[in-house]
Amino acid sequence: MNIGIQGIRVRRAVGVAVTTGTMLASGALYAAPAQAAAAPTIAAKGGFVMNDANGKSLYTKAADTRLSTGSTTKIMTAKVVLAQKNLNLDAKVTIQMAYSDYIVANNASSARLIVGDKVTVRQLLYGLMLPSGCDAAYALADKFGTGSTRAARVKSFIGKMNADAKNLGLKNTSFDSFDGIGKGKNYSTPRDLTKIASSAMKSANFRAIVKTKTYTAKTVTKTGSTRTMAPWTNTNGLLSSYSGTIGVKTGSGPTAKYCLVFAATKNGKTVIGTVLASTSSTARETDAKKLLGYGFGKI
Repeated sequence: MNIGIQGIRVRRAVGVAVTTGTMLASGALYAAPAQAAAAPTIAAKGGFVMNDANGKSLYTKAADTRLSTGSTTKIMTAKVVLAQKNLNLDAKVTIQMAYSDYIVANNASSARLIVGDKVTVRQLLYGLMLPSGCDAAYALADKFGTGSTRAARVKSFIGKMNADAKNLGLKNTSFDSFDGIGKGKNYSTPRDLTKIASSAMKSANFRAIVKTKTYTAKTVTKTGSTRTMAPWTNTNGLLSSYSGTIGVKTGSGPTAKYCLVFAATKNGKTVIGTVLASTSSTARETDAKKLLGYGFGKI
């Protein structure tokens, strides 16, 4: 009797197994794996995104193609300044007529610094990175380069920018200016620029500057009085339109078109990347948002 009951149990178990197998084979209980998100299409000629924690590549499009960088060059300008030994961010720099003349001659973006005013290094860095002031860039290069003439100091400073790129192991980056208004030898790649920005973001001062939406500087005039400058607004629209954005810098120009180096943090993870030669200021932000969303989906 016991043997009969056990036999029935065995036959039932086999029947369940066969039925289950049939259902699995037919797909009734089979869940297909989720499809990986397709890489987005961007308007920019080049793009790159990486996991900032480990440098792992998350997206590439012509990532190692040399392109003009426009004012994203200023990321390296700020990086070189902030790396100076015994840096005093409250040291004052007197604004020279040469800086103003340079802006006019090149129809360049400006922090609207006033000739004769004494401006701190900290304020110059905000003027460099928020309104993308080429006058602020010139003042910083003049201040932190070495040499007996302004031309020599500027050349020295640009040399420091190139030395920094070399130290980072970048082989597709060259600077011939402190602000991106170069003479044909100012270029980088989406991958290289992202690495420069990632390195720069290790500085607490740099991070504080590039995530700031607006900043008002109070400078000292020739007569010793205080001048309150018009507020500087950050040209990086992602700070207002993409949650978690922490930086870093826009760029544009006749050759560069529209560029954006961007970074955002969500759930303790940071994605950082670059788009170069996009078609408009709106398109570069759209490109960046697509790449950030895609990047976060892969880490």
